[in-house]
Amino acid sequence: MPDPKRRAVVMGRSRKLGHCICNPKLPCPCDIYNKKHVCLCAGERLPDAPEKVELTKFVESAGCASKISQNDLKIALAGLPPVTDPRVLISSDTCDDAGVFKISDDLALVQSVDVFTPNVDDPYTFGQIAAANSVSDIYAMGGTPLTALSIIAFPIEKLNHSVMNDLLRGGMDKMAEAGVSVIGGHSLKDNEVKFGFAVTGTIDPNKMVTNNSAEPGDVLILTKPLGAGIISFAHQLDRAFPFNIQEISISMATLNREAAEVMREKGIRCGTDVTGFGLMGHLAEMVVQSKVTAEITTGSIPLFGDVLMFAQQDLISGAVERNREFASTIVSFGDDIGPDWLAVLFDPQTSGGILMAVPEKEAHSTLTLLREKGISAASIIGRITEKSDGRIIVRSAL
Repeated sequence: MPDPKRRAVVMGRSRKLGHCICNPKLPCPCDIYNKKHVCLCAGERLPDAPEKVELTKFVESAGCASKISQNDLKIALAGLPPVTDPRVLISSDTCDDAGVFKISDDLALVQSVDVFTPNVDDPYTFGQIAAANSVSDIYAMGGTPLTALSIIAFPIEKLNHSVMNDLLRGGMDKMAEAGVSVIGGHSLKDNEVKFGFAVTGTIDPNKMVTNNSAEPGDVLILTKPLGAGIISFAHQLDRAFPFNIQEISISMATLNREAAEVMREKGIRCGTDVTGFGLMGHLAEMVVQSKVTAEITTGSIPLFGDVLMFAQQDLISGAVERNREFASTIVSFGDDIGPDWLAVLFDPQTSGGILMAVPEKEAHSTLTLLREKGISAASIIGRITEKSDGRIIVRSAL
């Protein structure tokens, strides 16, 4: 129930200042008070705050498409002080998936953080996807995740508390599936929903999977289909079908744990997960850091259903162009690669698969093992051909 005395004090301060104390951009009384007689600054909440919501309607860019582009990120990070602590084995310098801090000769901490906007409507499902996406960086390095801290931005004054509860519950349930304890978190009020985790794990510093160790002759294996960003954007525009959303939701909520187990079992040392920068963006980092050339065959790349159809209808978010701005400088495309495939290759993925560079003699057995562990989409999509300054060649077929 509203507290009239508290409301009078709060609104008195606002009127004296000439604006709402919760939002200096608004007058007092604000539109919400005039229409619904509710003072949010006094801690009052809308009695009709929705419990059933379509989360994607509360964001501008869905999922990992909300991330800052590689170009802008590199410009913004330029000139920052270098990390000089000798215990830091991997920092942001190599654009790897996570940082690694050495504890002893055979033990190191591996840490990462990932936060993004919803790309599905159901809060519980988005919570699961956010957790799977956040823990993926640890798996991509060959580590074992142990603990996590949640990070959530939420319009608590506009949406029911139960929506935030569902988000957190979905994330915690998925982390529990991964064997990760969520030991705390941080929240802030925001007009857009954003959710993710900072994750800490352990790794053997002698067996790390990095993005700078691809060698000529290696075969490239991708473990999940591409196209989640295109489908999420189509969904925002009410153009996707329910089965499209179901398909990408199942994939995005699936942990990359089994893929990481295969990398450890096969002794694979080069890999990365494919997320917001798209296949070309993450592969670009791999070839530049490894100083090699990769050849990719589009006909071998696994896709979600209807992705090319949506791309042909120009259902492509602006994040595709931002990704293309960075990676296209080192990518050469065959004349038969159409604009639909260009969109797919630069499409930002959320909780995408692992891209691993596997020695050719281990490629078939690795692919077989991945499929035995239930990773049915795992496919050989190309190979590392030679040493270079870092190049990618894309063909429709070999």
